[in-house]
Amino acid sequence: MSEYSIQSFIAKTKQNDAEHDYFELEKPQLLEINLKNQFVWTKAGSMVGYVGNINFQREGMLSGGLGNLLKKTLTGEGAKLMKAEGTGRLYVADSGKKVQVLHLENDSICVNGNDILAHDQTVTNQITMLKSVAGMMSGGLFQVKLTGTGHVAITTHGDPLTLMVTPENPVFTDPNATVAWSGNLSPELKTSVSFRSLIGRGSGEEFQMKFSGNGWVLIQPYEEVYFQQK
Repeated sequence: MSEYSIQSFIAKTKQNDAEHDYFELEKPQLLEINLKNQFVWTKAGSMVGYVGNINFQREGMLSGGLGNLLKKTLTGEGAKLMKAEGTGRLYVADSGKKVQVLHLENDSICVNGNDILAHDQTVTNQITMLKSVAGMMSGGLFQVKLTGTGHVAITTHGDPLTLMVTPENPVFTDPNATVAWSGNLSPELKTSVSFRSLIGRGSGEEFQMKFSGNGWVLIQPYEEVYFQQK
């Protein structure tokens, strides 16, 4: 059989039937979720395929109130969650970004809202905000705190790096390159006048997120720019 035959191609790329974990990394950029008469929250528009009997229902990032207000103010209509319920194999991805799977054990993490791919029904989500961030940066910078016990899948451009935060060594990050951080940290938004003077008002480097205390911050080698939808 030729190396480039259709049969060879299928053998190299077909789904592995031996894998049955709830959240399974089928490929570095592709997450398989094995549903057994249950539901999961996924990023709206992330479904690329499924096998079985799965129903989909589109929802807001949070149901009503402050969540919808912040979503409309900061992200237009682009950041929504989709409820997938039933039995089968669901495949989700987001623009070719790498998928990172975490299992929370009665824990909490904060994630940039655009970088959440999926989370278990047992994990709750709550929008958190930096003070005055809406007036200082363009749309897209909002965070969702995920709390509980269960699986969480987040996405990164390229391979991420975790920076450890200690009281002696606070960590400063570019908001557009910051993906997630430990739930006990409360970042501050810091303005750098020197960067603004040196580079110009259009540069994102004039704002940094400052993390103090004990914890960790996950950054990616890419500055993700978000645009509001009219």
